[in-house]
Amino acid sequence: MTGESRPPKHLQPATRRWWQAVVSAWELESHHIRLLTLAAQCWDETQAAQALVQREGLTVRMPSGAIRPHPALRIVQDGRICFARLLRELDLDVDAPKEAARPPALRSIVGGR
Repeated sequence: MTGESRPPKHLQPATRRWWQAVVSAWELESHHIRLLTLAAQCWDETQAAQALVQREGLTVRMPSGAIRPHPALRIVQDGRICFARLLRELDLDVDAPKEAARPPALRSIVGGR
């Protein structure tokens, strides 16, 4: 693996643990580390927006009295899509070998697909 092997400090503790688990289980190049970091940030932002919606409700009342979807719902929706796309780009859907001496290379690196 190239690049930093420590998760960014701004990630939530559970997300940092996930980030570290992925880095430990897979042989990643520096651009994969960046994609993983973006996915982790996206996850944390999505979870924060979801928590806001849970606290404040699915809708908000506008000054005119109209009821509209909570603006954070857009962040949740976009974040879920972003996270899923970044995971797809990372190509981690292959099972890692159980007894490998080193983490497996990503399929996209070794010519899979």
